Amino acid sequence: MATAAPPDQAPEKKSKLPLLIGLVLALAGAGGGFYATYSGMLDSLLGGGAPASESAAAEGGHGAAPAHGAPAAAPAGGHGEAGGSTGFVPLEPITVNLGRGADTRHLRFGAQLEVAPGAAGAVQALMPRIMDVLNIYLRALDPPELEEPAALLRLRAQMLRRVQIVTGPGLVNDLLIIEFVFN
Repeated sequence: MATAAPPDQAPEKKSKLPLLIGLVLALAGAGGGFYATYSGMLDSLLGGGAPASESAAAEGGHGAAPAHGAPAAAPAGGHGEAGGSTGFVPLEPITVNLGRGADTRHLRFGAQLEVAPGAAGAVQALMPRIMDVLNIYLRALDPPELEEPAALLRLRAQMLRRVQIVTGPGLVNDLLIIEFVFN
């Protein structure tokens, strides 16, 4: 006897909903990750990275370097002003060409270094190295970086850190930007 073959049944279609939900979640996660990285939120949460150097410096980070803005308060030990006063060492103004070809743009930068009491002579002796490191850093900048709202804060923290590396710990407390003209 011959057995009857079952009628042709179409295979059951699987739902594409889980695939669609996974794709939407992956795109949302990628977008959120990009935003967190681009805005510096990720660096501040992890406590590292160059863009978050202002926050790390404000928290007393970067090893033995003094905290950014710490000299504005009274000196430690309760000496008040009798322990010495903070000195300022002016930097020569720097003009940097940032553009190429017809899109020439210039940055004019002027600043003063806030130095520890009695350290003005030592910092003045290191002025050629300080000017070199600032020139190299400013020339490496791209014009779009300078147009960001938080650019000046980030640049200030980066330049202060570079100057502190050149001068050594405890000599330079802050970098005061006097002139920053970008055209």
